[in-house]
Amino acid sequence: MGVRVIRGVVGIALVALCLTGVASCGDDDDDDVADASAASEPAASEPVAPSVQVPGTSTLGGDLFVGMTWQWQLQGEIDTSHDVDLYDIDLFDTDPATIAELRDAGRYVVCYFSAGSHEDWRDDAGVFPSDVIGEPLGDWEGEHWLDVRSDETRAVLASRLDLAVDKGCDGVEPDNVTAVNNDTGFDITPEDQLDFNRFLADAAHERGLTIALKNDLEQISQLVDWFDFAVNEQCHQYDECDVYEPFLAVGKPVLNAEYASEFVDDPDALCSQAAELGLSTVVFDLELDNSLRIPCP
Repeated sequence: MGVRVIRGVVGIALVALCLTGVASCGDDDDDDVADASAASEPAASEPVAPSVQVPGTSTLGGDLFVGMTWQWQLQGEIDTSHDVDLYDIDLFDTDPATIAELRDAGRYVVCYFSAGSHEDWRDDAGVFPSDVIGEPLGDWEGEHWLDVRSDETRAVLASRLDLAVDKGCDGVEPDNVTAVNNDTGFDITPEDQLDFNRFLADAAHERGLTIALKNDLEQISQLVDWFDFAVNEQCHQYDECDVYEPFLAVGKPVLNAEYASEFVDDPDALCSQAAELGLSTVVFDLELDNSLRIPCP
């Protein structure tokens, strides 16, 4: 299933961003400028931003915008009747005809898949070598963390992106890209996680797909240039929504899902905060089966 309520301590690293667009920014020492006259080498834990600006909403996702409405359904027969801008649906379980129907109705279609975990019920589950399958993922039966450093893992995920193209998806939402915060059975470093997430973004863009950053709050400032929009779970509940300012500041939408019963019973305060911040917040049932949907106006 899709929802991952897995969190670490939010600590956003600040790195210098290269804004030249197409020109090389030189070597690493020049990327993190200390003052006008001298450059200082960035700390080892702070990866340098890319020297070439990655295509974002301006070139790939013209239909993506702050404040857009959305529907998230990962289980059951897709209800195509919601009058929203964007649908987020399962890559494997949704047939191309449903995707075509949504697109014909003017919906932007994002296809969900787990990038950081092995789900033993997926069609391609047997393609992963056993040595890239790690510890169980929380309470999700049949699901284990993947070694995101592995070339074999990345080859399977590249094939999933090809499947998204073949099915007609506009974009993708890769889940479980926060292995560094969890007991995976592998020695995943923050640098490994950044490299993996950037690999996903680059591979999606090469195929003409937009891509969402799923949670990974700690690395937002290092990843905002790679990703076209964000999907978040429970930032209101955990008082973390302000960390998405880097996305919103450059016009990249943040789609937020909340599940707590307090928001079901009284969504007014939640929706007021969402409107103030510019988030597209919807209260869903945790199963994401279309049984509950309370959108903020």
